[in-house]
Amino acid sequence: MAGKAPLLVIAAGGTGGHMFPAQALAEAMIRKGWRVKLSTDARGARYAGGFPHVVEVEQIASATFARGGALARAAVPFRLTGGVISAVAKMLRDRPDVVVGFGGYPAIPAVAAATILRLPRMIHEQNGVLGRVNQLFAPRVHAVACGTWPTELPEGVESFHTGNPVRAAVLERAGAPYIPPGDYPMSLLVMGGSQGARILSDVVPAAIAALPEALRGNIRVSHQARDEDGARVAQFYAEHGIGADVQPFFHDVPRRMSEAQLVISRAGASSVADISVIGRPSILIPFAAAAADHQTANARGLVKADAAIMIPESALEPAALSEQISAVLTNPDAAVHMAHAALGVSRPDATERLVEIVEALAGKGQQA
Repeated sequence: MAGKAPLLVIAAGGTGGHMFPAQALAEAMIRKGWRVKLSTDARGARYAGGFPHVVEVEQIASATFARGGALARAAVPFRLTGGVISAVAKMLRDRPDVVVGFGGYPAIPAVAAATILRLPRMIHEQNGVLGRVNQLFAPRVHAVACGTWPTELPEGVESFHTGNPVRAAVLERAGAPYIPPGDYPMSLLVMGGSQGARILSDVVPAAIAALPEALRGNIRVSHQARDEDGARVAQFYAEHGIGADVQPFFHDVPRRMSEAQLVISRAGASSVADISVIGRPSILIPFAAAAADHQTANARGLVKADAAIMIPESALEPAALSEQISAVLTNPDAAVHMAHAALGVSRPDATERLVEIVEALAGKGQQA
């Protein structure tokens, strides 16, 4: 085994929120000459297509009490135990230098195995509230990296504010010059997550239609809406003479965001990271049903910095939203201040910060 490159095992679940920062770290460590394995379950493996091809994907059984009927839940402890035993066996055959968990129940076996084997280990939490799996492991790892600041943590747990890694296309537009609103065409970007959000499709078009005519006539909208909502949203904009591009998914969000005078968005961890790294004023509407209300926690940093306006879902209606849109787009000085404030809380070097912690843990492991 002498001369083998150091090994990083990344443990992550099957959502983009978990997988994207995991992928960013994998890419960075490979560039540094490390070997990287991704430990996930069968569902998570379907979301691993963006990882570099040299990353070995290890499928290990996992389970959650949050899904399935009584029988499936009764089997959870047995599936998890089997998954942990399998992960321990794999790590004994090819001992990792560091294990990093990014949350999601598919991360349980690898992080638990690293704990049993006393390997250097850490977790990264994307949201402002620890997910259930990260909550379980936070007191049992050597480092907790936080994508959102502040993050609510158990007492006595030390943490590092690394930020959330953003994709290369966002970094290319980091701090792009902001054109303040004025009496000329302005861009407004509406995002509700990768599948859009029905409440934004219900409220945002009416809020824009309610703006004073002189302001409304200058607005061009990029609106991300679900397939089933797209036609009616596009028709509403057209009937009210509002220029709009309505699509279920934008592949060029970084470009559209960098050209926008204002962003209206859910407060998912990656959306908040993109908004802050590019540096744009925003109106954030946290998803009310998010676990532990973590989207409200995600928005808090931008709101406290005066970079964003937050409207709870319960208070979201056209008149209130229209008033806030108008407040930003008719006050260029305030809009510029919001854009600069967003940049002030950004962490464009989040991936590098994660790399530093991994390398420090590997060094300690070699000394142990």
